[in-house]
Amino acid sequence: MSKVSTFESVVGKLSVNQKRFIAELLGTFIVVVLATGSVVIDAKSGGVLGLPFIAFAPFAGVAISVYLFGKISMAHFNPAVSVGFWITKHITKKLFVVYLFAELVGALLASFFVSIVIGNESNLGANAPNYSYPLPVIFGIEVLASALLMAVILTVVYTKGLKGFGGIVIGGIVGLDILFLAFISGASMNPARSLAPALLSGVLANIWIYWTATFVGTSVIALILKNLFNPLSENS
Repeated sequence: MSKVSTFESVVGKLSVNQKRFIAELLGTFIVVVLATGSVVIDAKSGGVLGLPFIAFAPFAGVAISVYLFGKISMAHFNPAVSVGFWITKHITKKLFVVYLFAELVGALLASFFVSIVIGNESNLGANAPNYSYPLPVIFGIEVLASALLMAVILTVVYTKGLKGFGGIVIGGIVGLDILFLAFISGASMNPARSLAPALLSGVLANIWIYWTATFVGTSVIALILKNLFNPLSENS
């Protein structure tokens, strides 16, 4: 038996939720490696690459991961997005737990990979708000960035993939949020992306922002748009 057929045999024996778990773990890993690794690389270069590079890398990571895993797991890669999908009843509470665990594991593995392969500069790429702005502004901008992401994702879902451009559009809003909003709030939009480098670098002072504002942003949009969808359109 060839290695390919052996692999296909193993994959074929996995349950639907096991496949979703693996897809979310791998997709989150890719997204977080590129999102945080780009920050580390820019720091190592002395800031020569700049914000455009830091914005482009997660755009590419999200787009690639959506096309690789979207048909398996709907390509969340983000606990705040998973909460939004739970609110719109695309997933059940039980499946949300599966997604959350996969996303956290994927993010932690990504930060460990970055620390070993790329470097430890800039706190492993941890998000950092700009406290020259008032805290309510920082919090509000992070809510806005997360809301824009969720709105675009649900638009892609509602249009059943936006004619094949879903990955580019979702990756695009991530990149644009970072390009235009990161200088204020850090533009995480993703609690797992924020938690993993913060934990491994030991810099946890700002983590509360990214574990509150992101969920607020995605939840508000999900509550507004949930009636566009049929209940439990994706069963657990």
